[in-house]
Amino acid sequence: MDGEINEKLLGGETQAKESVDEEVTLKEKLWSESKKMWVVAGPAIFTRFSTFGINVISQAFVGHIGSTELAGYALVMTVIVRFANGILLGMSSALETLCGQAYGARQYQMLGIYLQRSWIVLFFSSIILLPLFIFTAPILKLLGQEDTISDMAGYIGLWFIPVIFAFSVSFTCQMFLQAQSKNMIIAYLAAFSLVLHLILSWLLTVKYKFGVPGAMASTMLAYWIPNMGQLLFVICGGCRETWNGFSTLAFKDLWHVIQLSLSSGAMLCLELWYNTILILLTGNLKNAEVSIDALSICLNINGWEMMISLGFLAAASVRVSNELGRGSSKAAKFSIKLTVLTSLSIGFVLFLVFLFLRGSLAYIFTENEAVAKAVADLSSLLALSLLLNSVQPVLSGVAVGAGWQSTVAYVNLACYYLVGIPVGLVLGYLLNMQVKGVWIGMLFGTFVQTVVLLIITWKTDWDKQVTLARSRVNKWIIADNDGSNPRTSDICES
Repeated sequence: MDGEINEKLLGGETQAKESVDEEVTLKEKLWSESKKMWVVAGPAIFTRFSTFGINVISQAFVGHIGSTELAGYALVMTVIVRFANGILLGMSSALETLCGQAYGARQYQMLGIYLQRSWIVLFFSSIILLPLFIFTAPILKLLGQEDTISDMAGYIGLWFIPVIFAFSVSFTCQMFLQAQSKNMIIAYLAAFSLVLHLILSWLLTVKYKFGVPGAMASTMLAYWIPNMGQLLFVICGGCRETWNGFSTLAFKDLWHVIQLSLSSGAMLCLELWYNTILILLTGNLKNAEVSIDALSICLNINGWEMMISLGFLAAASVRVSNELGRGSSKAAKFSIKLTVLTSLSIGFVLFLVFLFLRGSLAYIFTENEAVAKAVADLSSLLALSLLLNSVQPVLSGVAVGAGWQSTVAYVNLACYYLVGIPVGLVLGYLLNMQVKGVWIGMLFGTFVQTVVLLIITWKTDWDKQVTLARSRVNKWIIADNDGSNPRTSDICES
């Protein structure tokens, strides 16, 4: 009986909110939603540009040290680091769903608890991933990569161990702050870190000739400096509503967080590992070093554009989760449409630009004419990737905001691994189209996945999603009605 009453009250509340929304003109709705979207998307895009810029700066300086070093770094980044990054980023996206919906439902006290639970889960996940970086060289040799490149990658892989633990702190703090639209601090710290990394990389690799150790030492600092700033901001009063100190409640109901984290991890891992397999397949083709170098440069350029799309992914996730938690299905749908169209418009402009630039940007990363020519040959596929990537990540953000991670994991598995990779193998190996054939197959898989996600989003009953979001929030609320104080320690508070 109580459940029926609550459901009727929720339905009445939702209808009341949506009747008010109908009175607002379309122009006002566009302006209001655009401001809310860009409050999240703007800093998120800048932060991701800055963070991705750390990798590009490192790769650029390593690339000018030598071709083998560049290939080794590219393998570590696109195979080992991307694998680990996919797991940690995917698992931390559970926090994005929980914090976003709780914040929309005004259950502010839960955000800090969710953050601490996510820290625990990701810390132990990082420890489990350590063997990948300790045994990078034999793993890559087992996957069929050349011995010289694998040995260099094994050396570089050891330098990335501190970076993996940095990911655990960075991803969780960013999602915690984004859910509250407090991500300007993340952008400022990322900008500072990028400038510092550029200066240190030049000093350590060009001026003082420390080579790979100099480039990697600068990379480690570039990842950890923003983390310390974010932690201090959260703990020392930047989030007074949502952070109430460290609490033993963080150890309660961890299994529920682990379950959502695993489904989130599966969804994003299957996406991020897709390009990893592209690199691995390329490593078994003719003239592997040139192919890997050329493809890694294309993926770097593609990665720059992905930072824009990932910014909109964050915006879609925050806006959808906030509106579902607030109880407004119409606002959630309107936000999805606006975010997808905005990202697609930017992607189309970049598609045209890179279609005509061709391989001229390759010389930023290498002085090798053969590599630059190979990049030019792949430019049309690069431009098409930019266009597809302007839509697909945004739809993934919608899935994270609504809590569909398990469903999208199955979609990714089918479209990427049962469609894209087999088509790429046939074109690349059987039809001898080499790296172009492999990439065409992978793009086809991305296209199919994008279409499927569009259909799922279009056919979703968003009123039902509001009910599910409220149920999720109410299920995990820790009501402070037992008289106990969840705070066990406070830092930096007067």
